[in-house]
Amino acid sequence: MSEKKDLSYNEDSIQVLEGLDAVRKRPGMYIGSTDSRGLHHLVWEIVDNSIDEALAGFATEIQVVLEKNGSVTVADNGRGVPTGQYRDTNQSTPEIIFSVLHAGGKFGGSGYKTSGGLHGVGSSVVNALSKKFKVQINRDNQVFLIKFEKGGKLSQPLTVIGQTKTTGTKVNFLPDEEIFSTTKFSFSTISERLKESALLNSGLKIKLRDERSDKEVEYFFEDGLIEFVKELTEGQKPITNPILIRGAAEEIEIEICLRYTEDYNETILGFANNVKTTDGGTHVSGFRTGLIKALNEYGRASNLIKEKDRKLDSTDIKEGLSAIVTVKIPENLIQYEGQTKGKLGTSEAKTATESITNQHFSFWLQENKTIAVMIIEKALLARRAREEARKARQAIRDSKNKSKTRGMLGKLTPAQGKDKNRNELFLVEGDSAGGSAKSGRDRTFQAILPLRGKVINAEKTKLIDLLKNEEINTIITAIGAGIGSDFDIDDVNYGKVVIMTDADTDGAHIQVLLLTFFFRYMKELIQNHKVYLALPPLYKLTSTSKRSDFYYVWDEQELAKILKTSKTKYEIQRYKGLGEMNAEQLWETTMDPQKRKLILLTIEDALAAEKAFRTLMGDDAEKRKDWIEENVKFTLEDEQIELLK
Repeated sequence: MSEKKDLSYNEDSIQVLEGLDAVRKRPGMYIGSTDSRGLHHLVWEIVDNSIDEALAGFATEIQVVLEKNGSVTVADNGRGVPTGQYRDTNQSTPEIIFSVLHAGGKFGGSGYKTSGGLHGVGSSVVNALSKKFKVQINRDNQVFLIKFEKGGKLSQPLTVIGQTKTTGTKVNFLPDEEIFSTTKFSFSTISERLKESALLNSGLKIKLRDERSDKEVEYFFEDGLIEFVKELTEGQKPITNPILIRGAAEEIEIEICLRYTEDYNETILGFANNVKTTDGGTHVSGFRTGLIKALNEYGRASNLIKEKDRKLDSTDIKEGLSAIVTVKIPENLIQYEGQTKGKLGTSEAKTATESITNQHFSFWLQENKTIAVMIIEKALLARRAREEARKARQAIRDSKNKSKTRGMLGKLTPAQGKDKNRNELFLVEGDSAGGSAKSGRDRTFQAILPLRGKVINAEKTKLIDLLKNEEINTIITAIGAGIGSDFDIDDVNYGKVVIMTDADTDGAHIQVLLLTFFFRYMKELIQNHKVYLALPPLYKLTSTSKRSDFYYVWDEQELAKILKTSKTKYEIQRYKGLGEMNAEQLWETTMDPQKRKLILLTIEDALAAEKAFRTLMGDDAEKRKDWIEENVKFTLEDEQIELLK
């Protein structure tokens, strides 16, 4: 936790930059989207304000409550928002903070040295997108209350409602259902984020309570970053203990924790002023550069890397590296790309993290020579694997290898059209379904690649061995953009890659195996919204009195609704696999762009996705069982079971 610096957080700390009018018209500009991700962003904005109080050294505890009425309450024991009249206006300071965009204690320079959110931006945006919004402030021995409704309109001016000996701010907001496609908050999503915040802020206690289900968790960590990295590498065989790096340069405070394991994948999480930079940025690139310099210098000096060899680069050192890179940057220096702060742009952060990482890690390598040799040898082995990957990509481009490529793609039924953005590749489970898909497809833009059985588990397989697998090689060749560090999104042959499997446990397993491969070695394919799951129907309902009267039904809830409301009696056919459908049925239910249902795969939380793949596809069977029991619904509701009898 930072030491207390400046106590002058008062009415003069608040700066007004502009109004709030555009938020409700274009919410995506401020919170990214109006789906579940955008909904939860509202929580992050308010929580970040409380964490800023902790970073400044004034708050030690944050409480988040998911209320029964669908609202969220966030409370801290910080100083409490200033409550006096704002300068020469007739408005109170809280009214300005919570209803005017770009008004807050982060702009004037005296309220906060560093901050994750922009106090007025986040709070006022949440207010603008809420049906109801109220703030209770404990300050100067008094309890104040101010209320807003219908997108930020003042409904109760700041009023003293009691006396208190405590300090702090409590915000309650109810999202506007006219803005969001869903207003249901996820306990697990919020819990993961709050745990992350506690790990990043040693000594800060964060509590979450769900009044809808009586769930409750509490997070508190004495050595946050070390615990964070241990959690990231849980279940992996370690090469090093967590290595903690701390330092300051360019007015930037830096704290990094890294670890090498025998794993094949890289996980680096970046944070700037406590905000996760999901797309990395200058602090992450600086860390990588500093790490590479230290390893190359040590490798040359110890003769592990010969003079005739090329230096190690960023792709060579990735395997088995897990790291948390955090920086605290003064407000006058911090720059993000976009309001949602997905990528840090501060140039000074690169210089600072590179310098501190190189200096401290070089010293660590000298002090741990045996392990240093293991890390460099692992990097050299990764380089050889990368050369194999490059050969796989070259096989597609090299005209001399066209006959080999044609052999690898013997099972592929290509699309006739040349428009990459329109063309679709269906990865289909089994030859039977593959045959129906080939006959039923629109050949002008749909390509079919049948898969034989289950593909290899990319989570447990080295890249060199992965490239020896026929099914994986065929997929790589069909997509046409390479693999791993050589993957180039501009070379992808299809606008959509659609995984089409049976609606059973084997089909689900194949989906996860393919998604694991894409996540590990073609992540940009997912990040650029090119990976989809086909959703075939589970049932066909045929009228017992009129055979031409039938429905396709995609889930049990839809089936139960039809059976409950319809007076017609139906014969129910449960599809056990895609192979039970003929070409016409497969087209009209699963492949026709006008009628089909596709699920777009996205990565909303890289850490959560990382944990999910490691849990599902790793070696810990007990942990995998626990995850499935918590996240997968196996049974129907009683009413649905009764209707199906």
